[in-house]
Amino acid sequence: MVAVSPSTISDTKLMAATGKTRGEWHALLDAENAPTWSHTQIAAWLHREHRVDGWWAQGITVGYEQARGMRLPGQQPDGTFAAGISRTVDGDRQTTLDRAVSLINDHLDTGPDSVSRDAKHPTARWRLADGTGMLVTVSPAGIGTVNRSRVALTRLRLAGPESLAPAKAELAEILNALAG
Repeated sequence: MVAVSPSTISDTKLMAATGKTRGEWHALLDAENAPTWSHTQIAAWLHREHRVDGWWAQGITVGYEQARGMRLPGQQPDGTFAAGISRTVDGDRQTTLDRAVSLINDHLDTGPDSVSRDAKHPTARWRLADGTGMLVTVSPAGIGTVNRSRVALTRLRLAGPESLAPAKAELAEILNALAG
């Protein structure tokens, strides 16, 4: 059994963004019998009834599902697991995407199924023969950064929680090569 992931967002930040702490959101959801709802229903209720921004509604929903035993860390709504890591590296988004695609192609010994260059956050996706996948997303590194990009690598559709640590190690190896 995998333990619940510790929250990476403090109650102070959650309160500032949503007007409530994690415990207050959980109590409201418990009062609505939200453990019987789907992930989509919980997030939609938070947005509709409490005007919680979509990003925050997703975070509250995942935290609630983990706290109530509805979802393990890394588990997706379809029951599969995903592992991801990210790092800021030197390079603009397009050059960084090209470097990442080349490294991942070499690592997986296959090319991506799709590449989206025109979005604010360019991506490339691989569907692998074993049913899993890989996603790279390149984003602006942040305000005031010049010629730096944030690269997020995600392994998708993993079979179980035992796959998470090896997948993160695999992703770290790729990111280390990209940053080096």
